[in-house]
Amino acid sequence: MNNFKKIGLSALAGSLVAVSAQAADVSLSGGASVAFTSAFDSDKTGYYMNDSVTMTISGETDNGLTVTTSLELDGAGAASTGSFDNRSIKIGNDEMGTVTFAGHGGDSVIGGWDDVMPTAYEEVFALTKKRADGTADGNTVIAGYSGDNLWRYDSPSIGGASFHMAYQSAGTAAASGGTPAKVSSYSDMGIQIAPEMVEGLSIGYAVGEYDETATKSIDVSTLWVKYAVGSFTVGVQESERDGSAAADHDSSESWGVSYAVNDDFSVSYGQHTYEEGTSTTEQESSGFSASYTSGGVSISAAFNSTDNIQNSATDDEDSYEIAFSFAF
Repeated sequence: MNNFKKIGLSALAGSLVAVSAQAADVSLSGGASVAFTSAFDSDKTGYYMNDSVTMTISGETDNGLTVTTSLELDGAGAASTGSFDNRSIKIGNDEMGTVTFAGHGGDSVIGGWDDVMPTAYEEVFALTKKRADGTADGNTVIAGYSGDNLWRYDSPSIGGASFHMAYQSAGTAAASGGTPAKVSSYSDMGIQIAPEMVEGLSIGYAVGEYDETATKSIDVSTLWVKYAVGSFTVGVQESERDGSAAADHDSSESWGVSYAVNDDFSVSYGQHTYEEGTSTTEQESSGFSASYTSGGVSISAAFNSTDNIQNSATDDEDSYEIAFSFAF
């Protein structure tokens, strides 16, 4: 991302009310990128380019609070929001942490931690967007809920530990990746620990809950561990989705390892499995990623494969993406 322009603004006093002038920083950021990709075996190679610019306005109040508004202008914005895509406002400081309200594109704790395994480019399940038969969206993951009108709190690090909470009030329709609809609010919380006495180690745990129907409550959780030593980073993660019926006891396991060949070139490999309730067929994903940067040009690639998409024994797919991005 590149800062194209930064200017100072001042609040103007109203004609009848005195207003203290405050300086604000305004910046525009974006990027230049082009990629080609295929979501499954029978899919033709498609192409896309970056088409978004993010405007960020940040300032500090008299009592020391930093307020930051972020608005993404994106040609793919939903019709209901015009040309806007992700947008949020953050309020906080180093002592109290940060409260974020995301009008669109917010991440809950588990949503942001659905897969934190080390990778040079993409998650191993990320590229298969739809099943080849067209009946449903692609790979299933345990991610809680994220999206519009979401509140989140992130604490400062205290002795290497940070605390995180998220809340979304409205019910939502079924989401991609096999996530069902919910009729209630969604809330989750988590803790991340990076022990000061063990350099390179980080541990995260989060739990959440919501009502899928008026009579069915669902609990979700995830636990992950990562360790970086030298040029290697390794990680393992387990997630669960539990309800009252046997069919609602889902679980996933993943692991990954990345290797920084040098400052410019990294590679990674990982696997992810998803076991759905009473099904005897596991969804199994694996993937290889690589990234290389030189002279402001980055080349990133991912080659993924998934067997038994959404636990269907008849749907096995391969996917890939190669992207070129430029920094100025």
